[in-house]
Amino acid sequence: MPVVRSSDAIVHEMHGSRFTAFANPSTGSGELCAWRVDVPANTRGTAHTITREEVFLVTEGELQLTIDDQSEALSEGDVAIAPARSTLRLDNLSDAPAAAWVTTSVGLAGVLPDGSVISPPWAG
Repeated sequence: MPVVRSSDAIVHEMHGSRFTAFANPSTGSGELCAWRVDVPANTRGTAHTITREEVFLVTEGELQLTIDDQSEALSEGDVAIAPARSTLRLDNLSDAPAAAWVTTSVGLAGVLPDGSVISPPWAG
């Protein structure tokens, strides 16, 4: 049975946020990926188009998720679903840190506005 201890989770930094990877193929998951994203206070994310559906569960603080130009303020316990091929941005507009648990399927990639493709190691 694959078990990922919090002390063994791999941490990645990108676009001002911290991504802590728990479930993906390298940890024994064949289909799903899950990570925690920590977003510092007053941090604007980077817009990108996603190739797979993503589900966001806010676990701490308040985040603003923009999907295809529609923004929603999310508080602890709120869930938002970003459809595949949508453009999203995750912002923390508050003066306190915030976090979310994010899940998707293996193989997620993000396409930046300049056309470059990011295949995040926590989702592949």
